[in-house]
Amino acid sequence: MLFPTSLVGSYCQPDWLIDREKLKGQFPPRTRARELWRIPEPLLKEAQDDATRVAIREQEEAGLDIITDGEIRRESYSNRFATALDGLDLDNYGEVITRSGSPVPVPRIVGKIRRTRPVEVADLKFLRAHTDRKVKITLPGPFTMSLQAQNDYYATTADAAMDYANAVKEEIADLFAAGADIVQLDEPWLQAKPDVAEDYGIEAINRALAGAAGTTAVHICFGYAAMTKTRPDGYSFLPQMKDCTCDQISIETAQANLDTSVLEEIRGKTVMVGVLDLSSHEVETPEIIAHRIRRALPYVDADKVVVAPDCGLKYLPRDVAFGKMKAMADGASIVRAEQG
Repeated sequence: MLFPTSLVGSYCQPDWLIDREKLKGQFPPRTRARELWRIPEPLLKEAQDDATRVAIREQEEAGLDIITDGEIRRESYSNRFATALDGLDLDNYGEVITRSGSPVPVPRIVGKIRRTRPVEVADLKFLRAHTDRKVKITLPGPFTMSLQAQNDYYATTADAAMDYANAVKEEIADLFAAGADIVQLDEPWLQAKPDVAEDYGIEAINRALAGAAGTTAVHICFGYAAMTKTRPDGYSFLPQMKDCTCDQISIETAQANLDTSVLEEIRGKTVMVGVLDLSSHEVETPEIIAHRIRRALPYVDADKVVVAPDCGLKYLPRDVAFGKMKAMADGASIVRAEQG
C-alpha cells in the first residue's frame, strides 16, 4: 500500500514498569541503568513481556501497518545491545560529551569488540509471535556506538566502528532469520558529528548492512525533543546517505519544519518521513499530518514514502503518544485516498 505507517522504534513505557521521572532526568544512558526499573529483577522479564504486548496492541489499535516492540525492554535505544558486546569494561566507566555538551558515563573499550551471542533475537521472536502485521526491530548503528564509548584499545575510533559493524552484521543476519521484515539502525550521531561521519560513517554502516537478507533502514535525527530543545535548520549529513546501501532513510521534518527539498538529494531511497512534532504534547489533527506528508511528495515518489514520527515516542505521556500515533495513521489514510 501507499504511505504505510510505523514507529521509528520506541513507544512510551508505562509508569508502573519504569521510573519515568528518573528517565526524563538524565540523558539516554550509555551504560546499564537498572535503577530505572520499578519491578524487581525476578519479575522484570514477565513485566516487560506484558508491557510489550500492550505496546504492540496499541500500535495495532491506532492503525499502524508496521509494528515494533516499542523498545519496552530497553533503558535507552542503544545500551541494551551496546553493553552486551565483548571487549568492554562496564564497571569502570569512561566519559564522552553528548551532543548537548554534557558529560555522560560510557563503557570503556578495553579489548576487541565482539558479539558472543544474539542480543535482540528473542525480542524479535516475541514481537513476531504477537502480531500478524509486518514487523520492524531496531539496533544502534556502528558509527553511533563507536562515539558512545571511550576508546582505550583501538588505534582509531574508525577501527572500533568497523568491529562494531561486524557485531551488528551478525545480529542483523540472525534477526532476519528469526522473521524480521525490517531491521533499522539508529545513527543519530551522523547528524551530531558530521565531520567524523564523513571519514568513516557510511563505510561502517555499509559494512554492517552487507548481505542483509531483508529491508534495512537507517534513522537519523536531531535528538529526543525532551533532551535537545533546539533544532537546526537542516541536516548536516543527509545527501551523503545516497551512498549508503540501506533501503530506507528515516528523517524528521515536523519539529524543525525541515525544507523538504533536501530529500531530492536522496531520491531513489524509500524515506521514512517524520510527521509528528515530539516537542509538543498537543496531538496533531489528521489534516496536519496529511499536510506534512504532502510537503515531501515533490521530492520523494509516493510509493517510496513511509509515514513515521520524527523520533521515538519514549518520553511522551501515554495518552499523548497514542493520540499522536493514531493521528499519524489517520493522516496517512487521507493522503492515501488522494493518491488513489
